[in-house]
Amino acid sequence: MTTKALAALITAIGVLAGGLPAAAQGPIRIGASLSLTGTYAKLGNYQNEGYKLCAKQANEHGGLLGRKIEFVVYDDQSAPSTAVRLYEKLITEDKVDAVIGPYSSPVTEASANVTEKYKKVMVTPLAATTSIFKRPPDKKRYYLFMVISPAEAYLEGLVDMAAKRGLKTIAIVNEDTLFAKAAGDGAAELANKRGMQVVFREGYPKGNQDFSAILTKIRAANPEVLAASTYFDDAIAITRQMKELNVNPKMYGITVGGDLPEFYDLLKQNAEYITGATQWETTLPYPGNREFSDAYKKEFGREPVYHSAAGYAGCVIYLEAVKRAGTLDSDKVRDVLLKLEMKTAFGDFKVDQDGFQTAHKMVTTQWQDGKKVIVWPDELANGKLRFPTPPWNQR
Repeated sequence: MTTKALAALITAIGVLAGGLPAAAQGPIRIGASLSLTGTYAKLGNYQNEGYKLCAKQANEHGGLLGRKIEFVVYDDQSAPSTAVRLYEKLITEDKVDAVIGPYSSPVTEASANVTEKYKKVMVTPLAATTSIFKRPPDKKRYYLFMVISPAEAYLEGLVDMAAKRGLKTIAIVNEDTLFAKAAGDGAAELANKRGMQVVFREGYPKGNQDFSAILTKIRAANPEVLAASTYFDDAIAITRQMKELNVNPKMYGITVGGDLPEFYDLLKQNAEYITGATQWETTLPYPGNREFSDAYKKEFGREPVYHSAAGYAGCVIYLEAVKRAGTLDSDKVRDVLLKLEMKTAFGDFKVDQDGFQTAHKMVTTQWQDGKKVIVWPDELANGKLRFPTPPWNQR
Protein backbone atom coordinates (compact mmCIF):
# COMPACT_ATOMS: atom_id res chain seq x y z
CA MET A 1 0.00 0.00 0.00
CA THR A 2 1.34 3.45 -0.87
CA THR A 3 2.15 6.07 1.76
CA LYS A 4 -0.71 8.21 0.44
CA ALA A 5 -3.18 5.33 0.65
CA LEU A 6 -2.08 4.48 4.17
CA ALA A 7 -2.51 8.09 5.23
CA ALA A 8 -6.02 8.11 3.75
CA LEU A 9 -6.96 5.06 5.76
CA ILE A 10 -5.60 6.53 8.97
CA THR A 11 -7.60 9.70 8.35
CA ALA A 12 -10.77 7.70 7.60
CA ILE A 13 -10.53 5.73 10.82
CA GLY A 14 -9.97 8.91 12.82
CA VAL A 15 -8.28 7.15 15.73
CA LEU A 16 -7.26 8.95 18.90
CA ALA A 17 -3.95 7.72 20.18
CA GLY A 18 -2.37 8.83 23.41
CA GLY A 19 -3.30 8.42 27.06
CA LEU A 20 -2.40 5.29 28.93
CA PRO A 21 -1.07 2.26 27.00
CA ALA A 22 -3.82 -0.02 25.71
CA ALA A 23 -2.59 -2.90 27.84
CA ALA A 24 -2.94 -0.82 31.00
CA GLN A 25 -6.65 -0.17 30.49
CA GLY A 26 -7.76 -3.23 28.57
CA PRO A 27 -9.57 -3.11 25.23
CA ILE A 28 -12.71 -1.16 24.37
CA ARG A 29 -15.25 -3.93 23.83
CA ILE A 30 -17.94 -3.26 21.21
CA GLY A 31 -20.83 -5.72 21.17
CA ALA A 32 -22.95 -6.76 18.19
CA SER A 33 -25.52 -9.38 17.29
CA LEU A 34 -25.23 -10.34 13.63
CA SER A 35 -26.98 -12.66 11.18
CA LEU A 36 -24.12 -15.11 10.73
CA THR A 37 -26.55 -17.97 9.97
CA GLY A 38 -30.18 -18.04 8.83
CA THR A 39 -32.00 -16.14 6.09
CA TYR A 40 -29.72 -13.09 6.10
CA ALA A 41 -26.45 -14.93 6.72
CA LYS A 42 -24.64 -13.95 3.52
CA LEU A 43 -25.26 -10.27 4.14
CA GLY A 44 -24.67 -10.39 7.89
CA ASN A 45 -21.27 -11.99 7.34
CA TYR A 46 -20.33 -9.25 4.89
CA GLN A 47 -21.28 -6.65 7.48
CA ASN A 48 -19.17 -8.45 10.08
CA GLU A 49 -16.15 -8.34 7.76
CA GLY A 50 -16.57 -4.57 7.52
CA TYR A 51 -16.49 -4.37 11.33
CA LYS A 52 -13.40 -6.59 11.46
CA LEU A 53 -11.46 -4.49 8.97
CA CYS A 54 -12.37 -1.24 10.73
CA ALA A 55 -11.21 -2.59 14.10
CA LYS A 56 -8.01 -4.02 12.64
CA GLN A 57 -7.04 -0.74 11.00
CA ALA A 58 -7.89 1.27 14.11
CA ASN A 59 -5.77 -1.03 16.27
CA GLU A 60 -2.86 -0.82 13.84
CA HIS A 61 -2.82 2.93 14.35
CA GLY A 62 -3.19 3.31 18.08
CA GLY A 63 -6.72 2.16 18.82
CA LEU A 64 -9.29 4.51 20.31
CA LEU A 65 -8.80 6.72 23.38
CA GLY A 66 -5.42 5.03 23.74
CA ARG A 67 -6.99 1.54 23.95
CA LYS A 68 -7.30 -1.36 21.55
CA ILE A 69 -10.72 -2.21 20.10
CA GLU A 70 -12.25 -5.67 20.47
CA PHE A 71 -15.54 -6.77 18.91
CA VAL A 72 -17.77 -9.19 20.82
CA VAL A 73 -20.06 -10.71 18.18
CA TYR A 74 -22.86 -13.27 18.59
CA ASP A 75 -24.98 -14.99 15.94
CA ASP A 76 -28.67 -14.07 16.09
CA GLN A 77 -29.50 -16.58 13.33
CA SER A 78 -31.41 -13.82 11.46
CA ALA A 79 -34.10 -13.86 14.18
CA PRO A 80 -35.19 -10.57 15.83
CA SER A 81 -36.16 -12.30 19.10
CA THR A 82 -32.72 -13.89 19.37
CA ALA A 83 -31.03 -10.55 18.74
CA VAL A 84 -33.04 -8.98 21.57
CA ARG A 85 -31.71 -11.60 24.01
CA LEU A 86 -28.17 -11.16 22.72
CA TYR A 87 -28.09 -7.37 23.08
CA GLU A 88 -29.49 -7.77 26.58
CA LYS A 89 -26.67 -10.24 27.33
CA LEU A 90 -24.02 -8.01 25.79
CA ILE A 91 -25.06 -5.04 27.90
CA THR A 92 -25.99 -6.67 31.22
CA GLU A 93 -23.78 -9.78 31.40
CA ASP A 94 -20.80 -9.12 29.15
CA LYS A 95 -20.87 -5.43 30.13
CA VAL A 96 -19.47 -4.28 26.80
CA ASP A 97 -18.31 -0.67 26.57
CA ALA A 98 -20.41 0.04 23.49
CA VAL A 99 -22.72 -1.61 20.96
CA ILE A 100 -23.14 -1.38 17.20
CA GLY A 101 -26.01 -2.45 14.97
CA PRO A 102 -27.12 -5.85 13.64
CA TYR A 103 -28.07 -6.70 10.06
CA SER A 104 -31.49 -5.80 8.61
CA SER A 105 -34.42 -3.62 9.53
CA PRO A 106 -36.49 -6.33 11.30
CA VAL A 107 -33.61 -7.25 13.61
CA THR A 108 -32.67 -3.63 14.26
CA GLU A 109 -36.27 -2.64 15.03
CA ALA A 110 -36.43 -5.28 17.77
CA SER A 111 -32.91 -4.69 19.12
CA ALA A 112 -33.32 -0.93 19.36
CA ASN A 113 -35.79 -1.39 22.21
CA VAL A 114 -32.98 -2.93 24.28
CA THR A 115 -30.31 -0.36 23.46
CA GLU A 116 -32.73 2.50 24.14
CA LYS A 117 -33.67 0.98 27.49
CA TYR A 118 -30.03 1.04 28.56
CA LYS A 119 -29.32 4.39 26.84
CA LYS A 120 -26.63 2.92 24.61
CA VAL A 121 -25.75 4.69 21.37
CA MET A 122 -26.18 2.29 18.46
CA VAL A 123 -24.99 3.22 14.98
CA THR A 124 -26.96 0.95 12.62
CA PRO A 125 -25.09 0.40 9.34
CA LEU A 126 -27.77 -1.69 7.61
CA ALA A 127 -31.18 -0.64 8.90
CA ALA A 128 -33.01 1.21 6.13
CA THR A 129 -36.66 1.42 7.16
CA THR A 130 -37.82 4.95 7.94
CA SER A 131 -40.28 3.90 10.67
CA ILE A 132 -37.40 2.64 12.86
CA PHE A 133 -36.22 6.24 13.21
CA LYS A 134 -39.25 8.41 12.50
CA ARG A 135 -41.59 7.76 15.43
CA PRO A 136 -44.24 9.61 17.49
CA PRO A 137 -42.82 11.85 20.25
CA ASP A 138 -43.83 9.43 23.00
CA LYS A 139 -41.95 6.61 21.26
CA LYS A 140 -38.94 8.59 20.03
CA ARG A 141 -35.58 6.82 19.99
CA TYR A 142 -32.71 8.95 21.19
CA TYR A 143 -29.64 6.74 20.73
CA LEU A 144 -30.15 5.17 17.28
CA PHE A 145 -28.29 6.42 14.20
CA MET A 146 -28.83 5.51 10.54
CA VAL A 147 -26.03 5.11 7.98
CA ILE A 148 -27.70 4.07 4.70
CA SER A 149 -30.39 5.57 2.49
CA PRO A 150 -33.99 4.69 3.41
CA ALA A 151 -35.82 1.59 2.18
CA GLU A 152 -38.37 3.70 0.34
CA ALA A 153 -35.63 4.88 -2.05
CA TYR A 154 -34.27 1.47 -3.09
CA LEU A 155 -36.38 1.17 -6.25
CA GLU A 156 -36.33 4.87 -7.18
CA GLY A 157 -33.78 4.33 -9.94
CA LEU A 158 -35.84 1.57 -11.55
CA VAL A 159 -39.03 3.64 -11.47
CA ASP A 160 -37.31 6.80 -12.70
CA MET A 161 -35.64 5.05 -15.66
CA ALA A 162 -38.90 3.28 -16.56
CA ALA A 163 -40.94 6.49 -16.46
CA LYS A 164 -38.41 8.31 -18.63
CA ARG A 165 -38.82 5.56 -21.23
CA GLY A 166 -42.56 5.93 -21.30
CA LEU A 167 -43.47 2.76 -19.41
CA LYS A 168 -46.88 2.92 -17.76
CA THR A 169 -47.53 -0.29 -15.80
CA ILE A 170 -45.65 -1.88 -12.90
CA ALA A 171 -46.02 -4.97 -10.72
CA ILE A 172 -44.55 -4.99 -7.20
CA VAL A 173 -43.77 -8.00 -5.02
CA ASN A 174 -42.10 -7.99 -1.64
CA GLU A 175 -41.08 -10.23 1.22
CA ASP A 176 -43.60 -9.68 4.01
CA THR A 177 -41.10 -8.11 6.44
CA LEU A 178 -40.37 -4.58 7.60
CA PHE A 179 -37.72 -3.43 5.11
CA ALA A 180 -39.14 -5.21 2.08
CA LYS A 181 -42.67 -3.88 2.66
CA ALA A 182 -41.32 -0.36 3.08
CA ALA A 183 -39.31 -0.63 -0.16
CA GLY A 184 -42.39 -1.95 -1.96
CA ASP A 185 -44.51 0.89 -0.57
CA GLY A 186 -41.85 3.36 -1.70
CA ALA A 187 -41.87 1.91 -5.22
CA ALA A 188 -45.67 2.16 -5.40
CA GLU A 189 -45.64 5.78 -4.25
CA LEU A 190 -42.85 6.72 -6.65
CA ALA A 191 -44.66 4.99 -9.54
CA ASN A 192 -47.91 6.81 -8.79
CA LYS A 193 -46.12 10.15 -8.73
CA ARG A 194 -44.67 9.39 -12.16
CA GLY A 195 -48.06 8.51 -13.63
CA MET A 196 -47.49 4.76 -13.66
CA GLN A 197 -50.22 2.26 -12.76
CA VAL A 198 -49.55 -0.49 -10.21
CA VAL A 199 -51.31 -3.43 -11.87
CA PHE A 200 -50.25 -6.04 -9.29
CA ARG A 201 -49.00 -5.95 -5.69
CA GLU A 202 -48.47 -8.94 -3.39
CA GLY A 203 -46.31 -9.98 -0.46
CA TYR A 204 -44.82 -13.37 0.35
CA PRO A 205 -43.56 -14.91 3.61
CA LYS A 206 -39.94 -14.75 4.72
CA GLY A 207 -38.03 -17.79 3.46
CA ASN A 208 -40.46 -18.51 0.61
CA GLN A 209 -38.88 -20.23 -2.39
CA ASP A 210 -41.92 -21.12 -4.54
CA PHE A 211 -43.09 -18.11 -6.54
CA SER A 212 -45.02 -19.92 -9.25
CA ALA A 213 -48.47 -18.73 -8.09
CA ILE A 214 -47.38 -15.09 -7.80
CA LEU A 215 -45.53 -15.16 -11.12
CA THR A 216 -48.50 -16.73 -12.90
CA LYS A 217 -50.62 -13.78 -11.72
CA ILE A 218 -47.94 -11.34 -12.83
CA ARG A 219 -47.78 -12.93 -16.27
CA ALA A 220 -51.54 -12.47 -16.56
CA ALA A 221 -51.27 -8.81 -15.47
CA ASN A 222 -48.56 -8.31 -18.11
CA PRO A 223 -46.74 -5.34 -16.50
CA GLU A 224 -44.04 -3.47 -18.37
CA VAL A 225 -41.95 -3.29 -15.17
CA LEU A 226 -41.48 -5.75 -12.32
CA ALA A 227 -40.11 -4.39 -9.05
CA ALA A 228 -39.14 -7.07 -6.53
CA SER A 229 -38.34 -6.04 -2.97
CA THR A 230 -36.09 -8.93 -2.01
CA TYR A 231 -33.14 -10.26 -0.09
CA PHE A 232 -30.65 -12.62 -1.78
CA ASP A 233 -32.21 -16.10 -1.76
CA ASP A 234 -35.65 -14.95 -2.89
CA ALA A 235 -34.11 -12.77 -5.62
CA ILE A 236 -32.40 -15.84 -7.06
CA ALA A 237 -35.54 -17.99 -6.82
CA ILE A 238 -37.82 -15.35 -8.38
CA THR A 239 -35.45 -14.86 -11.32
CA ARG A 240 -35.09 -18.57 -12.03
CA GLN A 241 -38.85 -19.11 -11.90
CA MET A 242 -39.50 -16.07 -14.11
CA LYS A 243 -37.52 -17.82 -16.83
CA GLU A 244 -39.32 -21.14 -16.25
CA LEU A 245 -42.72 -19.43 -16.52
CA ASN A 246 -41.62 -17.00 -19.26
CA VAL A 247 -42.40 -13.86 -17.32
CA ASN A 248 -40.56 -11.20 -19.30
CA PRO A 249 -41.22 -7.53 -18.47
CA LYS A 250 -39.38 -4.77 -20.31
CA MET A 251 -37.59 -3.90 -17.07
CA TYR A 252 -36.98 -6.02 -13.97
CA GLY A 253 -35.29 -4.74 -10.85
CA ILE A 254 -34.67 -6.04 -7.34
CA THR A 255 -33.58 -4.50 -4.05
CA VAL A 256 -31.13 -6.59 -2.01
CA GLY A 257 -29.16 -9.31 -3.79
CA GLY A 258 -28.85 -8.06 -7.35
CA ASP A 259 -25.67 -6.18 -6.61
CA LEU A 260 -23.80 -9.20 -5.22
CA PRO A 261 -21.24 -11.03 -7.38
CA GLU A 262 -22.86 -14.32 -6.31
CA PHE A 263 -26.06 -13.21 -8.05
CA TYR A 264 -24.31 -13.42 -11.41
CA ASP A 265 -22.28 -16.47 -10.42
CA LEU A 266 -25.47 -18.43 -9.80
CA LEU A 267 -27.61 -17.10 -12.65
CA LYS A 268 -24.97 -16.50 -15.34
CA GLN A 269 -26.57 -15.03 -18.50
CA ASN A 270 -29.99 -15.06 -16.85
CA ALA A 271 -28.79 -12.16 -14.69
CA GLU A 272 -28.21 -9.99 -17.76
CA TYR A 273 -30.35 -6.81 -17.98
CA ILE A 274 -31.51 -7.11 -14.35
CA THR A 275 -31.11 -3.95 -12.28
CA GLY A 276 -30.14 -3.95 -8.63
CA ALA A 277 -30.31 -1.28 -5.96
CA THR A 278 -27.10 -0.63 -4.10
CA GLN A 279 -25.89 1.75 -1.43
CA TRP A 280 -22.29 1.76 -2.65
CA GLU A 281 -19.87 0.56 -5.35
CA THR A 282 -16.09 0.33 -5.49
CA THR A 283 -15.99 2.74 -8.44
CA LEU A 284 -17.77 5.64 -6.71
CA PRO A 285 -15.57 8.71 -6.14
CA TYR A 286 -15.73 8.80 -2.34
CA PRO A 287 -12.64 9.71 -0.30
CA GLY A 288 -10.72 6.60 0.73
CA ASN A 289 -13.00 4.30 -1.29
CA ARG A 290 -10.27 2.75 -3.42
CA GLU A 291 -8.00 2.33 -0.38
CA PHE A 292 -10.81 0.65 1.55
CA SER A 293 -11.59 -1.67 -1.36
CA ASP A 294 -7.94 -2.64 -1.76
CA ALA A 295 -7.52 -3.29 1.97
CA TYR A 296 -10.71 -5.37 2.07
CA LYS A 297 -9.64 -7.46 -0.92
CA LYS A 298 -6.25 -8.06 0.67
CA GLU A 299 -7.88 -9.09 3.96
CA PHE A 300 -10.70 -11.30 2.65
CA GLY A 301 -9.60 -12.32 -0.85
CA ARG A 302 -12.49 -10.73 -2.77
CA GLU A 303 -14.08 -7.41 -3.64
CA PRO A 304 -16.32 -5.84 -0.97
CA VAL A 305 -20.06 -5.40 -1.47
CA TYR A 306 -22.13 -2.57 -0.05
CA HIS A 307 -22.98 -4.54 3.08
CA SER A 308 -19.25 -4.80 3.87
CA ALA A 309 -18.69 -1.11 3.12
CA ALA A 310 -21.68 -0.08 5.25
CA GLY A 311 -20.44 -2.13 8.20
CA TYR A 312 -17.02 -0.57 7.83
CA ALA A 313 -18.46 2.94 7.57
CA GLY A 314 -20.74 2.45 10.58
CA CYS A 315 -17.74 1.47 12.67
CA VAL A 316 -15.65 4.38 11.32
CA ILE A 317 -18.45 6.85 12.10
CA TYR A 318 -18.86 5.57 15.66
CA LEU A 319 -15.10 5.70 16.32
CA GLU A 320 -14.93 9.23 14.94
CA ALA A 321 -17.77 10.33 17.22
CA VAL A 322 -16.04 8.84 20.27
CA LYS A 323 -12.78 10.48 19.25
CA ARG A 324 -14.46 13.90 19.00
CA ALA A 325 -16.36 13.38 22.26
CA GLY A 326 -13.18 12.22 24.01
CA THR A 327 -15.23 9.66 25.91
CA LEU A 328 -17.44 6.57 25.54
CA ASP A 329 -20.28 8.29 27.42
CA SER A 330 -23.41 7.66 25.34
CA ASP A 331 -24.97 11.07 25.82
CA LYS A 332 -21.80 12.89 24.81
CA VAL A 333 -21.25 10.60 21.81
CA ARG A 334 -24.90 11.11 20.85
CA ASP A 335 -24.45 14.88 20.87
CA VAL A 336 -21.49 14.55 18.50
CA LEU A 337 -23.32 12.20 16.12
CA LEU A 338 -26.30 14.55 15.84
CA LYS A 339 -23.97 17.29 14.55
CA LEU A 340 -21.47 15.15 12.66
CA GLU A 341 -21.05 15.71 8.93
CA MET A 342 -18.55 13.26 7.54
CA LYS A 343 -17.35 11.92 4.21
CA THR A 344 -16.42 8.24 4.33
CA ALA A 345 -15.42 5.58 1.81
CA PHE A 346 -19.13 4.67 1.82
CA GLY A 347 -20.33 8.20 1.06
CA ASP A 348 -21.68 11.09 3.09
CA PHE A 349 -22.96 10.86 6.66
CA LYS A 350 -25.33 13.38 8.20
CA VAL A 351 -28.47 12.81 10.25
CA ASP A 352 -31.40 14.88 11.47
CA GLN A 353 -32.58 15.09 15.08
CA ASP A 354 -34.17 11.62 14.80
CA GLY A 355 -30.87 10.03 13.80
CA PHE A 356 -32.31 9.62 10.28
CA GLN A 357 -29.82 9.72 7.41
CA THR A 358 -30.14 12.77 5.16
CA ALA A 359 -26.93 12.82 3.10
CA HIS A 360 -26.22 9.37 1.68
CA LYS A 361 -27.18 8.58 -1.93
CA MET A 362 -28.09 5.28 -3.60
CA VAL A 363 -27.26 4.04 -7.08
CA THR A 364 -28.84 1.52 -9.46
CA THR A 365 -26.75 -1.04 -11.31
CA GLN A 366 -27.42 -3.36 -14.24
CA TRP A 367 -25.68 -6.57 -15.23
CA GLN A 368 -24.15 -6.14 -18.68
CA ASP A 369 -21.96 -8.87 -20.23
CA GLY A 370 -21.21 -10.26 -16.78
CA LYS A 371 -20.21 -6.88 -15.37
CA LYS A 372 -22.07 -4.64 -12.96
CA VAL A 373 -22.57 -1.18 -14.49
CA ILE A 374 -23.91 1.88 -12.64
CA VAL A 375 -26.78 3.21 -14.76
CA TRP A 376 -28.50 5.64 -12.34
CA PRO A 377 -28.36 8.45 -11.35
CA ASP A 378 -26.85 10.07 -14.43
CA GLU A 379 -24.21 12.02 -12.49
CA LEU A 380 -22.74 8.81 -11.01
CA ALA A 381 -23.37 6.44 -13.95
CA ASN A 382 -20.48 4.73 -15.71
CA GLY A 383 -22.67 3.22 -18.45
CA LYS A 384 -26.08 3.43 -20.10
CA LEU A 385 -29.14 1.28 -19.34
CA ARG A 386 -29.67 -1.58 -21.78
CA PHE A 387 -33.35 -1.47 -22.69
CA PRO A 388 -35.72 -3.17 -23.30
CA THR A 389 -35.00 -6.58 -21.81
CA PRO A 390 -35.02 -9.25 -24.56
CA PRO A 391 -36.76 -12.63 -24.24
CA TRP A 392 -35.05 -15.15 -21.94
CA ASN A 393 -33.78 -17.26 -24.85
CA GLN A 394 -31.98 -14.25 -26.35
CA ARG A 395 -29.84 -13.33 -23.34
